Amino acid sequence: MQMILKVIISLSPVFLLLFLFLFLDSLRLVNKSILLICLAWGILSAALSFYTNTFLIREYSLNFELFSGYIAPVVEELLKMLLILWLIKRSKIGFMIDGAIYGFSVGAAFSFAENIFYLMNYASEEPNIMVWITRGFGTAVMHGGTTAIFAIIVISSLNRQTFFGFALLAGAVTSILIHASFNALTTWPVAATVFIMVIIPVALVLSFQFNENAIRKWLEMEFDTEVSMLTMIRKGKFSETRTGQYLLSIRSHFPAEVVFDLYCFISLYTELSIKAKSLMMLKENDFTVSPDPEIPSKLRELKSLRKQIGNAAYLAITPVLRMNRKDLWKLSMLASEK
Repeated sequence: MQMILKVIISLSPVFLLLFLFLFLDSLRLVNKSILLICLAWGILSAALSFYTNTFLIREYSLNFELFSGYIAPVVEELLKMLLILWLIKRSKIGFMIDGAIYGFSVGAAFSFAENIFYLMNYASEEPNIMVWITRGFGTAVMHGGTTAIFAIIVISSLNRQTFFGFALLAGAVTSILIHASFNALTTWPVAATVFIMVIIPVALVLSFQFNENAIRKWLEMEFDTEVSMLTMIRKGKFSETRTGQYLLSIRSHFPAEVVFDLYCFISLYTELSIKAKSLMMLKENDFTVSPDPEIPSKLRELKSLRKQIGNAAYLAITPVLRMNRKDLWKLSMLASEK
């Protein structure tokens, strides 16, 4: 009976929090396939961390307490964040909400694998139930929280146009410091656990609320503008729009065929952007959305046009089309819905 209690206490809290965060994702930003990949990476990164930490301790005869306090947090956090970085670079993460959930899921799976290892090797030797409470409510939530906070800091920094290297450094340093601080408080396990259980959930819930409000404003502000512009394009009145006037002002800098491709690119991009925003709003209101069979071919056409116009012309139109991280994420979301 006591063994069952240890298993429940050490493994369940972090996944209950993950389910809570998924419930709070009212905009349905999380892709289930990516979520499963994050869970798998969390388990794999735990195994890689174990072998890396074991190798470093044996190879360099390091003091275990010193290692766990200052080196292990660096190794573990860097391994956990690798997948989040890859997702950000591939435009698979658009907002703090989905980034935080993906990050937390990596940490949750990491702690799951780590606690399974401890249960298999030390459950019979450690009868003190407080040890398992600390591991389940403290260590596990800490692992999920640090990776989630890393994602939040990087994404929010990039949305403010911060240089990628600085965003990465800020996120990595913060997550490592939180991890190291928690490890340093192992002599006061109850205090450390209470601190983590209060700070991490509150910080993430507040981030969710703030970011959801920002996303809704983004949708409301841009949707009407894009619909109006697409209507003008289809009526042959594109030159009367701000974007059309801008395109006329730069046409002398590019060959006629490039200007025509720019016009096609802007029209198709606007159409796909509207589809993506419509999809988000329908999902938020729990409408069942059937895949549009034309989306894959239109995405391929957009990619082809992007190559045809070249980098100079593409950079020339990015200011008026708002081609930032969030907007590129929309296309990635549409591709995943095909």
